[in-house]
This record gives sequence, structure tokens and C-alpha cells, in this order.
Amino acid sequence: MTAHRIEPRTLEAAIRDARQALTAYDGALEGLLRPDAAQDGPLATDVWVFDRGLTHVLLVRHRWRGWVPPGGKVEPGETPREAARRELFEETGVRAELHPVPAAVTLRSYHPDWSATVSVTFLQVLDRRAQLTPEEGQPAAWLPLDEPWQGWFAEDRLRMRQYVDRILKA
Repeated sequence: MTAHRIEPRTLEAAIRDARQALTAYDGALEGLLRPDAAQDGPLATDVWVFDRGLTHVLLVRHRWRGWVPPGGKVEPGETPREAARRELFEETGVRAELHPVPAAVTLRSYHPDWSATVSVTFLQVLDRRAQLTPEEGQPAAWLPLDEPWQGWFAEDRLRMRQYVDRILKA
């Protein structure tokens, strides 16, 4: 993946989201605050969609990444939140407002040959009976948080569990 210049509106929104995020991993916020951060695009986004009981998460099965949260690249002119809503709809058919406070910001590589990308993670809680219309060739399913799944981002399940535990203790 080649780097793309991040537009000022997009970078400002990403920094604001990253500062509000409940958790920052892997030096992601520091990366966004570097003077040359606009040169280090693209940005990515994803959505942790939990069921109302906070026991399951909605994931999509990517062709080679395995089970991952709905998400993808922030397109030119979009904020991370706008991209998250678009990706959630494209990959699951779910139209939803996202929780006002981002869940996390991470620095991760989406492919072994690509450099690490900052990703802002948003949150939504839905009824598991919600109608899903997944992208062709990329099924969507509710998976239990207490059981491991095969996916590119192995740390996500633990991070999601920690987030849910934090919500339940609040």
C-alpha cells in the first residue's frame, strides 16, 4: 500500500477522534500528532458492533484476513467517522449512528507488505436480530466474545473484551 496525503479536514477529525478515544494502542495518537503525519496516509477505520447483551460482536469474513470488524480505508474528503458509517453499511447493510466517543485508536498493518496505518475504532450496539445484508463474498456474522475466532487482528478479541468489561464496570 502506498502512502497518500491526508487532507487537513480528515487529519483534524482523526486527531480529535484519537484524543477522545477511550484507549490508544501502539503509539497511534503520537503518530497522528507528528508534524509530517499528513504524508503518512491513508487512514483506516472500523466499527466494533456489539449486541445489546455485550456478549457477541458483529464481524465480517474477509477473504484472507479472516474474521474482522467492518471497516476499511478513509476515502479522500471523509472523516474517520463518516468512513466508519459507510464501511459498516457497505459490509453489513446496517445503517447506524455511532457512539459519540470512539472506542480506540490503533496503529496496525492490514497486509504483510504494507506499512502500518492509523485506524480509528468506533462503537455501535445493535439487536442481534437486525437484518444483515453483507457484501458479496464477505459474510457477516455475530460471534461470541468469549470464544476465539480466526482473524488477522488476533488482539482485537481481547481489546473488545476489555472494552466491554470497562463498560460493565461503569
